[in-house]
Amino acid sequence: MFDFMLFLHVIGAAGMGFYIVLPLMAGRASKLDGAGQAGLAAGLVSANRVAQYFLVLQLLTGGYLMSQGEYKVIWMIIVTLLFLAIAALGGIVTKPLKRIATAIQSGESASAHIAKARVLSLIILVIYVVILYFMKYPIHKDI
Repeated sequence: MFDFMLFLHVIGAAGMGFYIVLPLMAGRASKLDGAGQAGLAAGLVSANRVAQYFLVLQLLTGGYLMSQGEYKVIWMIIVTLLFLAIAALGGIVTKPLKRIATAIQSGESASAHIAKARVLSLIILVIYVVILYFMKYPIHKDI
């Protein structure tokens, strides 16, 4: 069972890899015309929703894997807080992405929404890389 859950956890981490390319794609939106920006934003919203489902998979499998291992409490707290930060910011970035298309449809500039989405996605990327580090180098209890 442990090996299967670990396999699912790795699949979830790969699915969350969307957050690696999100800053690049959000930055690319400023170079497109209005219709292109709206289309890219709609695609990023859909991809972010899929990444959020992978986050749920990470929550379930990670909780199981933590319960089976001998980890220090500080490591479990740090990993949980990083996970919650990614989940929260992943949800928050949806709003500026949706507002890009709304602004384009109403004839307004979407540059402020693009900038906000890019900053949020960069923060998510940094947290994602940090959580990958903590997964690669967990802090085990001294037995």
